[in-house]
Amino acid sequence: MQRKVRIKDIAVMAGVSAGTVDRILHNRGNVSESALKAVEKVLKEVDYKPNIHISGLSLKRQYKIVIITPLVHEGGYWESIVNGIRKTLKAYENIKVNPIFHLYNQYDIYSCRSTFDAVLKENVDAAIIGPTFKQETQLFTKKLAEKGIPYVFVDSEIDDTAPIAFFSSNHYVCGYVMGKLISHIIPPDEGIGILQALRVGGESANTTVLRKKGFGDYYRENNMKNPIVQIPFSVLEPEKNDALMHDFFHKNRLGGVVVLNSRGSVIANFLAKNNIESVKMVCVDPTLPNIDALKNGFIDFLIGQRPEYQGFFAMRTLLEYLIFRNPVQKENYLPLDILTKETIDYYTRFNDNFYL
Repeated sequence: MQRKVRIKDIAVMAGVSAGTVDRILHNRGNVSESALKAVEKVLKEVDYKPNIHISGLSLKRQYKIVIITPLVHEGGYWESIVNGIRKTLKAYENIKVNPIFHLYNQYDIYSCRSTFDAVLKENVDAAIIGPTFKQETQLFTKKLAEKGIPYVFVDSEIDDTAPIAFFSSNHYVCGYVMGKLISHIIPPDEGIGILQALRVGGESANTTVLRKKGFGDYYRENNMKNPIVQIPFSVLEPEKNDALMHDFFHKNRLGGVVVLNSRGSVIANFLAKNNIESVKMVCVDPTLPNIDALKNGFIDFLIGQRPEYQGFFAMRTLLEYLIFRNPVQKENYLPLDILTKETIDYYTRFNDNFYL
């Protein structure tokens, strides 16, 4: 059995005192930049993993961490991410953490901006961000960096930002796989509808942009001839959706529908209500409404992104970074799970009870 690396071993290897190593591991400051770099280099080489549960007992400092996500709904995608975050806090309950939740409407760019502005007025130690709008997130994280506030992304990565880590599925690959799935279950001459969520401000979600690119690349690379049409959909004015759907399906002959966000159940419910069984569907995220539609046969394939794990690992990584300044892996893509009505129960039972 390999001998556990001790603080004094790390001190010898880094050429510093044991007291210096202890101060770095427990984030007490008062160390030189050269000593910090030397110790961090050794920690990475020996893959040092402190016992965060025991060490946390002696920590007196409280960490104020802000969690910024779209609005959370029961049985929804973002509820799963928040549940993962809460499981970390419960697992590391000896660490004094004051979590502050700021939620915004992901279909309203102005809601996102006002939420970011409110967060910047607070004095926080770190942030977990569930981004939707690319430019707004870039501007916000630039201001966080100016304040020296580390942050972690969940659900999506954003270009030209500097998180210490992100936990997400690969949305380009997700869109590519959705194109592959739908092409195998509909005739080559029938239309494919793509749900287009209407957002205040006109800017698409970063995840949707990436998935749409992946879908489009699969479509072109495989010389698909299916006509592509956009299906309009409003979250903010749901009373309009029935009329929008009736008009759309009356005018268009579709073999399949691809939904690039978690709202696949909107179309599935419309199909069920109007006894339309010929349209195949590929959707993303096992939300409770999507799971019901999958089990009832109106969604054929559902892609899971393991949101609980995203939230869990994001908070755990941030805590260990704040307390021990451990080197962290920036890029963390989670698996994509292709789910059917035959496999969904096994998937949900496992994720409902995961403890890491």
